[in-house]
Amino acid sequence: MGLRPGSAVEQTKVSVVSELVVVALGGNAIAERERVRAEQQVERVRQTADAIVEIVEEGYRVCLAHGNGPQVGSIVLQQHAADSGKTPAMPLDVCGAMSQGMIGYWLQQALQESLEVRGLGAACATVISRTRVDPGDPAFQHPTKPIGPFYGAEEAQALARESGHIFREDSGRGYRRVVPSPRPVEILELAAVRHLLDQGCLVIAAGGGGIPVLRQPDTRRCQGVEAVIDKDLAAATLADQLDADVLLILTSVPGAALHFGRRDQTYLGQVTIPELEGHVRDGEFAPGSMLPKVEACIGFVRGRRQRRAAIATIEDAVAALHGQRGTQVRP
Repeated sequence: MGLRPGSAVEQTKVSVVSELVVVALGGNAIAERERVRAEQQVERVRQTADAIVEIVEEGYRVCLAHGNGPQVGSIVLQQHAADSGKTPAMPLDVCGAMSQGMIGYWLQQALQESLEVRGLGAACATVISRTRVDPGDPAFQHPTKPIGPFYGAEEAQALARESGHIFREDSGRGYRRVVPSPRPVEILELAAVRHLLDQGCLVIAAGGGGIPVLRQPDTRRCQGVEAVIDKDLAAATLADQLDADVLLILTSVPGAALHFGRRDQTYLGQVTIPELEGHVRDGEFAPGSMLPKVEACIGFVRGRRQRRAAIATIEDAVAALHGQRGTQVRP
């Protein structure tokens, strides 16, 4: 379908031949802590949107991925609280889709407003995205990702017998359900994302790592699965499929650090893949925190001299793209 003359996309001032950046937003970009009211999250999103639109104003094309941990956790809690014969709880993949729509809506509102205030005509669109995972991924045999509410030991045991779900003790606060966290294989909405980017849109995709799906053998059908995908690894997969120029991971700290949390803590600046892999082998990065961000950068940059990746704060986003802030990862 062609674009209407004078449409928002046609009027964009942003070049469609500029570098493509896939930005991965951490959860702090939406909510700095758990159990935050909607209006507080919307305000935080507005602040984040201004930083993203600065990247667009610099002339980059942008595809935005985001986390959804606190939000999907709240949705799971709501589903659990309302579960009954009349309102049965939705499965985790559907909760993930709900969070993509909700966060995508918040981001679209804030990004479009910031684009218009700055006189940029780019349109903004959210693509509800599925991420294909491998049914043979070892993560399915070893679920580790906690979701949902905390339970006492006896209640957790009863729920496990009733539902077949796996519950594990979490940080001394009680028992929580754990689900697999398989590695992403491909983002299935790639063609739609690419088309929108080619038309000059700012695209939001692969939210929360994407909705995990398995492709059924000998069919074109995909089936949602109860799992959670790391959003940084999914963003790197999307960036790789799009053949993006830059993967920019925005988080709450200035970059990847050695000896994190100790007196001799040192943030990495310019770093090569071999150096970074050595730090990974030394156990410098915490699983579930900085490690997947580092792994995402390594996977995206390795073997591609024209690519680069960076880990930085939201406030340093533009400076990080210019190579001036954050951890800069090159081959």
